[in-house]
Amino acid sequence: MATQTSQSVSEMIKEKKEKRSWLRYIEKIVPAFLLLTAIISVLTTVGILFTLIVETFTFFNKVSIIDFITQKEWYPFFASDPSYGIITLISGTLLVAFIAMVVALPIGLASAIYLSEYASDRVRRIIKPILEVLAGIPTIVYGFFALSFVTPLLQSIIPDLGFFNALSPGIVVGIMIIPMIASLSEDAMTSVPKSMREGALALGSTKFEVAIKVVLPAAVSGVIASFVLAISRAIGETMIVTLAGGATPKLTFDPTESIQTMTAYIVQVSSGDAGYGTTIYYSIYAVGMTLFIFTLLMNLLAQFISRRFREEY
Repeated sequence: MATQTSQSVSEMIKEKKEKRSWLRYIEKIVPAFLLLTAIISVLTTVGILFTLIVETFTFFNKVSIIDFITQKEWYPFFASDPSYGIITLISGTLLVAFIAMVVALPIGLASAIYLSEYASDRVRRIIKPILEVLAGIPTIVYGFFALSFVTPLLQSIIPDLGFFNALSPGIVVGIMIIPMIASLSEDAMTSVPKSMREGALALGSTKFEVAIKVVLPAAVSGVIASFVLAISRAIGETMIVTLAGGATPKLTFDPTESIQTMTAYIVQVSSGDAGYGTTIYYSIYAVGMTLFIFTLLMNLLAQFISRRFREEY
């Protein structure tokens, strides 16, 4: 009996040692795997940036960068006298993004304040999943929704509104990014310590005053981050503006007119309207680099503003 007990104990010790050796092996493998995934992510980013830079320089070997920046017409498909004035595509992109922000910022921020400060746990558990489902709808569905429902609805209000316009995709892009603003802003507000709310309420503040004057300023860095991410998403949106915005590059700030955004032009050329190696083909990389610069500058601005407000509060 004693022999069997000693054997079972020795077997347990042996199994434990084997398990420990296996765990030590796993602990050595996991950091190497995580490092590999990080390196792959960095190399992928570098590869994308390298491709953009090389192809953009190829484009600027054929087209003057001064004309690219200063010209006010974008007619790359003209065989006799093509023009590549990126400002027309930029104006269309910013017009759609501005309309989207007018729609999304107040609604998204108000939704975040309600979810953080007013909604009960039961209501929050119902509304947040619905918002997340709204964020998961494919953009092609939003595009057809803008084209087949929002545009006819707007035409009943604005008779002169064209079938392709900037107003309809701008509104739908705004609807699409509402969940992003609401969810991220609500997370930032929820992270504010309850002691700050309780202190303000103890001093006689109303719940609305606590939300606007205490919680919102304390969470402003996260709120700004959600705004910038939403703006970047609006600027980079493709299918909605391609389907409902039109393909008329025009330097205008009239939302009732047909426009073309940078992403819509990339889709147009990528769909086969230009042959490989032509100036039009390389122009999509120049437009893509412009989009990249816009996004990079916005992210840098967001980090600067977030750090500044975080230091103050």
